[in-house]
Amino acid sequence: MRLTKLELHGFKSFADATQLVFEPGVTAIVGPNGCGKSNVSDAVRWVLGEQRARLMRGAKMDEVIFQGSTARRAVNVAEVSLHFSNDDGILPVPFKEVVITRRLSRSGDSDYFLNRAPCRLRDISDMLRGTGLGAGTGVVIESKMIDALLSDRP
Repeated sequence: MRLTKLELHGFKSFADATQLVFEPGVTAIVGPNGCGKSNVSDAVRWVLGEQRARLMRGAKMDEVIFQGSTARRAVNVAEVSLHFSNDDGILPVPFKEVVITRRLSRSGDSDYFLNRAPCRLRDISDMLRGTGLGAGTGVVIESKMIDALLSDRP
């Protein structure tokens, strides 16, 4: 199982549809302050089921929806999809590609999809059990976590 693509639309600073394609190997997301690096890690955590707005660096969950700017109007829906290659069959589903999607609207509607079919967060959590993925597993490492590890004294 390998993450192959991340799609974001209306999520935090990603007002427009954006795709990040991940080639095999180690991936590091780098860039200047304020370019959206932390929003990428937030998106992964969010689509995997994170329910605590505080861990998404917000006060309320609807803050993940693009709020608008001087140049752009706010959008009404945030949607993030993770694409996984399941060629090795680690995920217990009969698909070679698995797409997990989460959508949240300003009206409060929150939906999850597995390969575009509506499902529950529990269905996704059950599928990911035993893989090391899921909300709160620490699979996403942010720079502040690395800084804390490097500055800790033994």
